Amino acid sequence: MSDSSSVSAVPVLDVWCELQCPDCRTALDDLRALRSRYGDRLELRLRHFPLEKHKHAFAAAQAAEEAAEQGRLWPYVEAVLGRVEELDRKGEPLLVEVARELGLDAEEFDTALVDGRHILIVDADQAEGKAIGVTGTPTYVVGGERLDGGKSQEGLRARIEEIVDRLLAEAERPR
Repeated sequence: MSDSSSVSAVPVLDVWCELQCPDCRTALDDLRALRSRYGDRLELRLRHFPLEKHKHAFAAAQAAEEAAEQGRLWPYVEAVLGRVEELDRKGEPLLVEVARELGLDAEEFDTALVDGRHILIVDADQAEGKAIGVTGTPTYVVGGERLDGGKSQEGLRARIEEIVDRLLAEAERPR
């Protein structure tokens, strides 16, 4: 058995998401509940999976990376998802507008969208998602299990909690 003491005991929940997806907006309630239940005992990681049917999703993923760089990833993600229909209509200007409303450096967002500095991260996430079988958003991966929320989110939070509770219990067991 490999020595797992060097591995973080905090379980990771990868959330494959895209910011123009109404289902991802619905999933925010689950993510908020998970965050309040586990706090820093669970690492929530946003993974990008922009879908071709949403023409602003790729830019939105890049903007989310800029928000992460400026230290406000989740507030930005929640704000953009809260305005999915508006993003549909306005496109990239909305991404910069949301940054400004949150007190972020909107000029830097504008520049990041033009110079494409975050494209590699988004591309890498998308490639990894495809490799592990992600086909839609939201999709969750926790404890090696993939849960597809794009079809139905019914019962998903309970299933995630079940897996996270098991992982936390295993991590607390003396070796």
